[in-house]
Order: sequence, then structure tokens, then C-alpha cells
Amino acid sequence: MAEYTVRALGPDTWDAYARLIERHNGIFGGCWCTWFHTLYADKPKGRTAEDNKAFKERLVSEGRAHAALVFDGAEAVAWCQYGTPAELPNIHHRKDYEANLDKLPDYRLTCIFVDRRYRRHGMAGVALRAALELIGQAGGGVVEGYPHDINGQKMSASFLYNGTRTLYEQAGFSYVRPKGQKNCVMRIVVS
Repeated sequence: MAEYTVRALGPDTWDAYARLIERHNGIFGGCWCTWFHTLYADKPKGRTAEDNKAFKERLVSEGRAHAALVFDGAEAVAWCQYGTPAELPNIHHRKDYEANLDKLPDYRLTCIFVDRRYRRHGMAGVALRAALELIGQAGGGVVEGYPHDINGQKMSASFLYNGTRTLYEQAGFSYVRPKGQKNCVMRIVVS
């Protein structure tokens, strides 16, 4: 894995990030990894992929969108999105999550994406660990992830928007509780 480098998402890495997303049709048909930035009730109706791209670019330029980007040379090939609950208020199964909430984390990991050419080579783990490293550099704290808890069942990698419970366990996270039918809450403290 030494040939891969990691850089934070920012104005200087925006173009590489945008090329990765464009190679994959905007991710989930044009999301641009913006779904978690706005509560569902607050989302503008009829927002297009171009609207999402502009929204994401604005958040990045304002320092309100964070991700660890994994590079193969000059090409971004994976990312792990992270941020505070205020920056990423929308999570899947939010009502279930809030009904059983004991404390808000300092950071959330909400999306891990790997270029289709690099899947099944451990890149999701590289991106996840890189996000934890960047969180540590920012002061650390309690970090939550909401991976799929699929109990060894097969699931298309394109639907694993936040990795699997096993991936998080390998990175040192502890299981907290279920969230929805096939997701769970996992935590780690980053110093």
C-alpha cells in the first residue's frame, strides 16, 4: 500500500475529488456525497446533480466538508467522509438512532467510496484509517461510524456506502448497538 498517498479534501484537492465522482456518474445518480450534509426535511426539492456538485464545492471551499482522499499518483481513487454531527446531521435510520442515543460523538463517518477499479483491494480500510488519522490531527475525540451489519452475507460493493461492521472492527471500533435493520453504531476514541 506504500504507493498510495492520502490527502485531505480541500480546495487544492477538489479537482481530483470531482474527477473521481464524475467517473461514477455523480455517485448514486448525482448525490456528490451531499446526502448527509442536510436533514431530509431541509433538502431543496428537485435538486439536480449539478446543484449537488455546486453545494459540495461550496461546503469544501468553506471548510465545512471533510474527507480523507486516497490517491494513486495524481488520481483520487477512494475517500472516507467525516465531520461533526452539525456538519453531517442526516444519517440513515436517524429516528431509531436518536431514540437510543446516549451521547453525540465528536465526529461521524458517513460515507466510504472506492473507485470500481480499486475495489476488493483493501482501499476502504485505507480510507477509513486515513480519516481517523486526519481526525486525530484535528484534535481527536469520539468517532462514530454506521456500517452495514450484514453477518457475512454477500452484498454488492456499490451499496456498501459506509463499509461493513468487519471493516470497522479491523480498524479498532467497538460495536455499540444496531441501527435500522442492517446497520449499526460503532465507536472509537481517537487521541
